[in-house]
Amino acid sequence: MLLTVLGAGAGGGLPQWNCGCRNCRDARNGRLPRMTQSSVAVSVNGEDWVVLNASPDARDQLDRTPSLHPPGLRGSPIRAVVLTNADVDHVAGLLTLREKTGFSVFASAEILAALEDNPIFGVLDPALVERQTIVLDTSFTPTAGLTITPFAVPGKVALYLEDEAPDTEAMGEQTIGLCLEEDQSRVYYVPGCATIPDWLVQRLSDADLLLFDGTVWEDAEMEATGTGTKTGARMGHVAMNGHRGSLARLAPLTNGRKVFVHINNTNPVLQPDGPERRTIEAAGWTIAQDGMEFRL
Repeated sequence: MLLTVLGAGAGGGLPQWNCGCRNCRDARNGRLPRMTQSSVAVSVNGEDWVVLNASPDARDQLDRTPSLHPPGLRGSPIRAVVLTNADVDHVAGLLTLREKTGFSVFASAEILAALEDNPIFGVLDPALVERQTIVLDTSFTPTAGLTITPFAVPGKVALYLEDEAPDTEAMGEQTIGLCLEEDQSRVYYVPGCATIPDWLVQRLSDADLLLFDGTVWEDAEMEATGTGTKTGARMGHVAMNGHRGSLARLAPLTNGRKVFVHINNTNPVLQPDGPERRTIEAAGWTIAQDGMEFRL
């Protein structure tokens, strides 16, 4: 199985267009690598590819990834896009893929309903772009040799679908994780997760590679940096730090590689010489970067 991180950043990427925090300043000045918004590409043969989440930065991501270039005058090696939620940073890139080339969109009924309710996604010609409903805990095969099993993880609906008091730890079709399997290789992709119950730790225990939500270091990080008022929990993301954070809760996972994805521009782990980076590396974690490749 081949995986390429197309975008390692959370919504807004790094630098975020309207942010002057330390990380964004360092990215603009070349002291930190830039990150586009969250997406991963996977293939079992290097020719047929599945994109996990369609980032608003899809055009640039595909352009800088030679394996995803058109094989001829027209066309694409992308056979499918699989969505893990309906967040803007995971669905807006579908609009970039509208130029009359066929592929399939796989998503839960709830996520597909969000696309159906927004007429702008009608630019994807239904004669060419088939929308396929996936069912929790039921495997599907988007390309030959690759099996994906979706499963619910705690999380909330997309921001534009929220009511006045959204359940930020809801279990259902609105936020899912993916188990990717090929031959003897198993990868888990969970770019959004609000809390980590015991059953989830157990489920992830057989991962050869785990790509997990690394949005914030501290729950109150945005307030502490002066960049916002929402906590990580309010946004539907578990913090890395703390006794209920991902570092502590996923510490029992020692057999496979662990990589943080979907990293917010405010997260101090982006500073390579900072204490937070040293902490996560000592715990066996890696910070994803755009263009990072994995071969299992």
